[in-house]
Amino acid sequence: MGTSLSLRDALRDAMSEEMRRDESVFLMGEEVAEYNGAYKVSKGMLDEFGAKRVIDTPIAELGFAGIGVGAAMNGLRPIVEFMTWNFAVLAFDQIVNNAAKTLSQSAGDFACPIVFRGPSGAAGQLAQQHSQTFESWLGNTPGLKVISCVDPLDAKGLMKTAIRDNDPVCIMESEVFYALEIDTTPGGERAYSFAHTIIPTEGETPADGVDYTVEIGKAAIRRTGSDVTIVTYNKMIWQALLAAQELAKDGISAEVIDLRTIRPMDYATIIQSVKKTNRIVVVDESWPFASISSEVAYAVQRHAFDHLDAPVVRVNSADTSLPYAATLVDAWMPNPEKIIQAVKSVMYR
Repeated sequence: MGTSLSLRDALRDAMSEEMRRDESVFLMGEEVAEYNGAYKVSKGMLDEFGAKRVIDTPIAELGFAGIGVGAAMNGLRPIVEFMTWNFAVLAFDQIVNNAAKTLSQSAGDFACPIVFRGPSGAAGQLAQQHSQTFESWLGNTPGLKVISCVDPLDAKGLMKTAIRDNDPVCIMESEVFYALEIDTTPGGERAYSFAHTIIPTEGETPADGVDYTVEIGKAAIRRTGSDVTIVTYNKMIWQALLAAQELAKDGISAEVIDLRTIRPMDYATIIQSVKKTNRIVVVDESWPFASISSEVAYAVQRHAFDHLDAPVVRVNSADTSLPYAATLVDAWMPNPEKIIQAVKSVMYR
């Protein structure tokens, strides 16, 4: 790869650029300042912006989320980092009952321009209480916008858009994929690099120095195909692209759609793809019951039923809390082999 950008650096760049542009933006959370962030996403930001704008908080998610909501209602634009969204459950009262409802409860008098961000989903052997996905939880709350994207360039653009948005936005990252890199060479071939593997992908590569933003509510086609649509988001995009590469060896052309944002969801891109391929597999790291995959499956049967040549198939995590044992982690998670099997089932192979 030529010039590259990691997800970790992309998020830092987005926050730093917005803090330079707008003095009302500040970052707060556990270990974001002196320690440079638990995952080094905020490395160097304390040195540049000082302790009044990069703020270490006590281990009290409910408390500092509430401070952020109050600050947002009074004209500031806070970025609240949770070390993991598993810990944010303690702050759901502030996120769901306050931030999400401020605009409607005040009859439009008060907005709540706040970003809540941090890693979501499983990250290896971290066991049950540190491995949950929260996109479906938060996406079920009117008033919240939910972003879940690991593509470094698009995550940067979405972060910048979220900070400028006047509504509360929840950004779901990936602890595992903070090191995912993308080639940013202008005019070069777009590709992901992770764990010594390079996977080609599609999408825009902006020129250097461009104020690159991404519209919330628009999906991205990461690989164009004609035989089956694979819809996914967050780190499952990597698994889907790996599966698509293997399927191509068997003559199956898979179109891979990255939702990027969960709420609002880009139904139009999904439906348009299904009308072309006539088959769909939805890959979703969350539990199968009342998941994002459930919503996608409903939307497809509602709006593209006559175009389907096979039932909608979902690939989810197992319907149980994540075990600790490494062998059980592998069995619990969606992976390329499960995706390939699901695709071949809708292809009747």
